[in-house]
Parts: sequence; C-alpha cells; structure tokens
Amino acid sequence: MAQPGPAAGSSHNAFAAGLFERLPARYDRLAELLSFGQNGAWRRELVRQLARFRPERILDVATGTGGVAMALAAATDAEIVGVDISQPMLARARERIYAAGLDQRIQLKLARAESLPFPSESFDAVSFTYLLRYVDDPAQAISEMTRVLRPAGGMASLDFYVPPNAGWRLAWRGYTRLALPAAGFLTGGRPWWRVGRFLGPNIDTFYRSWPLYRIFEAWREAGMVDVEDHVMSLGGGLVMWGRKHHA
Repeated sequence: MAQPGPAAGSSHNAFAAGLFERLPARYDRLAELLSFGQNGAWRRELVRQLARFRPERILDVATGTGGVAMALAAATDAEIVGVDISQPMLARARERIYAAGLDQRIQLKLARAESLPFPSESFDAVSFTYLLRYVDDPAQAISEMTRVLRPAGGMASLDFYVPPNAGWRLAWRGYTRLALPAAGFLTGGRPWWRVGRFLGPNIDTFYRSWPLYRIFEAWREAGMVDVEDHVMSLGGGLVMWGRKHHA
C-alpha cells in the first residue's frame, strides 16, 4: 500500500489519504453517481459564489482530481493553486489539467489545510471541498485558510450535509447505509464499497460534533464576515461562503 506522504501530518489526514489513494482513476464519475448526480450542481454554486469576487489568484484546498480548480479556471481569469494531501489524487489532477490545456494556469502542490506553505494574505479567494471531516481540528484549518486570504477576499466551501427534515433524513440514512455501499461496489469495486460504508456514518458523526452554528462560529472567529450558507438537494449538500474582514 502506498504511503500517504509527508503532507499527511495527522491521524485524520493519514486516514483520508489512505481511504482515497486507490480511487483517482474513476473518482469524478463515481462521485457524481454516489452523490445522486448532485455534486456538479453543488460545485457550480461554490464557483458562482467565488467568481463574484473577481479573484486574480485562487487557492483550492483539498483539490482532489482538480475538478473545482478547473471549474474556477473556466469561470474566472485567475491563476489557481490546488493543494491536496494525496499524491495519487494530485497525479490524476495533473493529467486532467494538462489534457484541458490549463497547466499554465493551475499549479498543484502537496500540502495540508492546517499548515499551508504560503505567506499570509497571498490569495484573493480560497475554496475547499469535502475537507473538514478529515482534519483533526476544523477550526484550525479554517483559521489557516483565512490566514492566506487577503482582506476582503472571498472563501467558499462545499460538503455533504444531513437533511434537516426528519423524513428526508430517514431516507438519506437508508441511502447512505445501504444503497451507497452497494452502488460503490458495483461500479468501483471494493475501494468504493469501503468509502460507501464509511461516508454516511462519518457525515452524521461530524455534524453531531460540528453542527452548522458551530461551523459558522469558526468562520467568524477566523476573521470571516457576511458568512452565508445554501443547503442544497433536500439537505444532501452544503455550500458556505463569506469574505475576510477588512480592518
């Protein structure tokens, strides 16, 4: 088994790197399937919110196979830096970015969200996706990402969510516990079955420890203002955005 690499500095980081290390080749197609086709809509909302800031330089944290970075490149004229803790994911991202002719605009680096190798206030916008469930301290990660954001710059995030409505929440739990692992196995084999089994309980557990109000508090304590959210797809997805306080 490949090692997660030096960037995977915490137990949560190492687990995430190991969980996803065998998935890059089919990650994007299966991500759409396992999100019931909603991942693209959630991504478009994140990109729309960041594009309003007209950024010239964007940091995309947990870039994975580069999908958000490429969408940001299509929606803006910005130079983009994507970081991730998984070498296999970054390798797949490089292939996709090169094939799209975007290798002059998108750079990729191995790095952790909690310890970014960039000077303070060096980006006009920051995006992060499916991240906070895989770090030891979500508040620290949010603070670190805010550190590299210039004053008045924009930050936006995307993750799965737990439907607030009791009926939809029951259906969501049935889907994530039963249908999701089965669909993952049928379309991606044992690695995706493993992810499918893990995902629903992981999302549930995270939001019990980090309910939405606490995430809002972490953004504000890090120096973000005008923080808003959009719960999407009957509660299956959550997009958040805000801007850094301008002293």
